[in-house]
Amino acid sequence: MLTAFARAFKTPDLRKKLLFVLGIIVIYRLGAQVPVPGTDYQAVQQCMDEANANQGLFGLVNMFSGGALLQITIFALGIMPYITASIILQLLTVVIPRLEALKKEGQSGTAKITQYTRYLTVALAILQGTGLVATARSGSLFPQCQVNDQIIPDDSIFIIITMVICMTAGTAMVMWLGELITDRGIGNGMSMLMFISIAAGFPGALWNIKQSGKIIDGWGEFIVVIALGLAMVGLVVFVEQAQRRIPVQYAKRMIGRRSYGGTSTYIPLKVNQAGVIPVIFASSLLYIPALVVQFTGSNSGAAQWVEKNFVTGDHPVYILTYFLMIVFFAFFYVAITFNPEEVADNMKKYGGFIPGIRAGRPTAEYLSYVLNRITWPGSLYLGLIALVPTVALVLFNANQNFPFGGTSILIIVGVGLETVKQIESKLQQHHYEGFLR
Repeated sequence: MLTAFARAFKTPDLRKKLLFVLGIIVIYRLGAQVPVPGTDYQAVQQCMDEANANQGLFGLVNMFSGGALLQITIFALGIMPYITASIILQLLTVVIPRLEALKKEGQSGTAKITQYTRYLTVALAILQGTGLVATARSGSLFPQCQVNDQIIPDDSIFIIITMVICMTAGTAMVMWLGELITDRGIGNGMSMLMFISIAAGFPGALWNIKQSGKIIDGWGEFIVVIALGLAMVGLVVFVEQAQRRIPVQYAKRMIGRRSYGGTSTYIPLKVNQAGVIPVIFASSLLYIPALVVQFTGSNSGAAQWVEKNFVTGDHPVYILTYFLMIVFFAFFYVAITFNPEEVADNMKKYGGFIPGIRAGRPTAEYLSYVLNRITWPGSLYLGLIALVPTVALVLFNANQNFPFGGTSILIIVGVGLETVKQIESKLQQHHYEGFLR
């Protein structure tokens, strides 16, 4: 990987793209440190220190924003509204025929869906920005902080609207920066910004583990965590690259005087076909009960049960529910994103068939059977990886967003692998020697 980056910097075109991406990253990190007008920066920092940084109900969103959420900066919402909008549009594509028709139109339809995603992102940013400001204003953002009522000194309607507009504009700018990386840089811009947001919290989280450790002045826990992280990265790379290749043979056809087909290829079905989406779904839904109880301030029996089982994250009920929800959403997401009937019809249209399987419905049934078989280990793997922060919470007294947690490792490894593949592909294009040397 390091060799690929070194060779890329020696190529003028790729060097320009990489430097452009680095410039966008610097702008993104600067925006994550600029506080929103109307907030008391010193009060926010004091509450951050008392709350031990990433702990709390907003830990997942804070991780995706690179720590900007709890600091209430102009990029506080980060890339999360765009991720949510993309997932919603992807789910609605299966339900709404108009969106499904747009998806099949090719590039023009994809551009239209992208435009809808932008509009929905802005709407979600307004909603989430309003919720964040209301939470900070009521003191629920840092409930244990002594100066939580001083975070927003002036809570007039003008200040509140200004804060929401600034956060929404920040989200729109983050979305624009991501699209700039996609168009003029290397890799997917949104994934790259997500990668940077998560990686930005690694050094601080590792150093907190070292400072809170007791073995060899904290270095014992630090070394164990690094070793565990490397082992997890190796496991994630192994599973993310694993796939079941279903062979496909295309019959030879004569059209005029030309012969078409007669080639062999395969359908790659990944073991982890759903990616990190099931973990995000399960985490988001499990935050809702505790969030509702926190906002309502209810003291009923149900509210106390939720506070006991769904706030700390290390309760057996929470762990079991989290694991089962990840497994369920893995099957659910694979079912709505991969349509065996559509794949079988396309193969039949172009004269393709799986050796030993009849074209049409038998092919669709075979693809569905294989997909269900490989989704089981993929979903169990996602569930086990996602439980690593819970184990770390007990062993190392870490916070909810342990640096080598399941969500962060899955995203970082996935984005890293995809970026390296694109760099190697562009290097191969630049140094292709052809048939004549």
